Amino acid sequence: MSWYIAAALLVAIAAAHSYLGERYILIRLFRRENLPKLRGSDWFTKKTLRFAWHITSVAWLGFAVILVVLAQPSVPPGSVSRAVAATFLVSAAVSGFGSRGRHYSWIVFLAIGLLAWR
Repeated sequence: MSWYIAAALLVAIAAAHSYLGERYILIRLFRRENLPKLRGSDWFTKKTLRFAWHITSVAWLGFAVILVVLAQPSVPPGSVSRAVAATFLVSAAVSGFGSRGRHYSWIVFLAIGLLAWR
């Protein structure tokens, strides 16, 4: 039962982190005129900061899935590995689509997700 409660808390904190961070931190930060210009503009800077902020929530959701899997009476072989793989595949999608492929972390996340899938 404790793993289910911990998983629920992870889902709640991930949602709060993304929503509150977007509303109270990122939006205000992006209004600044003096953000560094990476690759010629502040667009890439903003996308990278947004990605870095929200990828934490994705990781916490992945950990929640792992806890739910571990809470099962009999954990099927490969379940934890697939939960880890799915977390990194989602991370690859967030990074790749969010940066339009310009932040190369999506390649590494994709490789990890594919290699971890069993």
